[in-house]
Amino acid sequence: MAEPQDGAQDEVQDAAEVPADLRAALVRLAADVLGETDPAQTPAALRAVRRFAPRRRATAGALPLWTALQEDEGFRARVTRVWLLAQDGAPAAAEPDAAGPPPGASPDAPALDRAVGAWLQGHPWQDLLRPEAPAPRQDADARRDEAAAREAARLRVALGVAREGERAAREELAALQRELRRLRSDADRARGDARALAAAAAEDARRAAADHAAATAERAAAAADLRAATAERAVARDTARTGRRLAETRARLLLDTLIDAAGGLRAELALPPVVDLPADLAAPADAAPADRPTSRGRSVDDPALLDDLLRLPRAHLLVDGYNVSKTGWPGTTLADQRRLVVDGMAALAAQTGAEITCCFDGQPGHRAVAAVRGVRVLFTSGETADDLLRRLVAAEPPGRVLVVATSDREIVRDVEAHGAWAVPAVTVVERLRRR
Repeated sequence: MAEPQDGAQDEVQDAAEVPADLRAALVRLAADVLGETDPAQTPAALRAVRRFAPRRRATAGALPLWTALQEDEGFRARVTRVWLLAQDGAPAAAEPDAAGPPPGASPDAPALDRAVGAWLQGHPWQDLLRPEAPAPRQDADARRDEAAAREAARLRVALGVAREGERAAREELAALQRELRRLRSDADRARGDARALAAAAAEDARRAAADHAAATAERAAAAADLRAATAERAVARDTARTGRRLAETRARLLLDTLIDAAGGLRAELALPPVVDLPADLAAPADAAPADRPTSRGRSVDDPALLDDLLRLPRAHLLVDGYNVSKTGWPGTTLADQRRLVVDGMAALAAQTGAEITCCFDGQPGHRAVAAVRGVRVLFTSGETADDLLRRLVAAEPPGRVLVVATSDREIVRDVEAHGAWAVPAVTVVERLRRR
């Protein structure tokens, strides 16, 4: 559509100067185009007019249609394209002739129709409207001609709208064809990618099958190894069970022999059963020690000799508790010293099987604690631990292996006089630290 020539041209097309018949023709053309316009493309100001009945659009909606033709460039351009397509099927590109019809208009077209095209395209239209002689009569033929003219105008508008729809459809078809080509190209690429992925998946499946077969073979080999190991374990367990039964049988036989022999000896000698041990029956502090001839022992510094003495049958170790603890752990409290000594003696008793008694200087209220993990713990009451050690040695029968752990020279002299072995405290500490 050609643009208006200048600002004066707009004044020529002012609503007050447009003849009523030209304005009515423009409104009818706009109403026909509005009826064929897609609702999505309808201007907001004309949506209510579009809902009118086709016969009432040009009359009831005349003012909105005329306003839209003047102010809405898009709607006016659509009406112009429809008019041009209704004339010869394609918009004209030539400039108008000052004396001729507007571009796109047929020279044989009625003057009003040519003026409509000129107004829509912004060309001079005043000279195209020549006053016509009034019709002498309005007979039936004239009315039929006028109706035919209106129908022809309507059909031309419909043709223009149809051609406009065809143009839009062709553009949409071209866009769809471009989109189709793009989608086909994407589909080809997708098929290529799918083939590549399928090949990769097949290769992965092949490797997975090989790995599965290898894992199955390894599992079978492991199951066979497990069965062999289970069988070997069963044989070893049976062999060990048989060996234990044989050893138990031999030990039981020897034990039964010894028990029978001891029972026979007890019956032969008519010995009463032993109820108390000598250390439990030590004489009171004020009782005089019994004088019994003994052999003197000897002092040793070798911890290994202590083990040899304690492994002798029915050996008894008597410990001067604080003398040993202060030799080995002088920087700790008395309670910790007692604990360290008793724990060490318990381990020594477990290793050698000897009877062990620990003597500590006590306060009033201390009592003997019997058999703390195989160790007898005694606290003195009214006497010193040295005196208690002397009474315990004196209470033992002659010939029993007695070992006294102390570094007190007076105690050593006294216990050796009763035939006991005296071991220095440092030797005992070294032995305990070696365990």
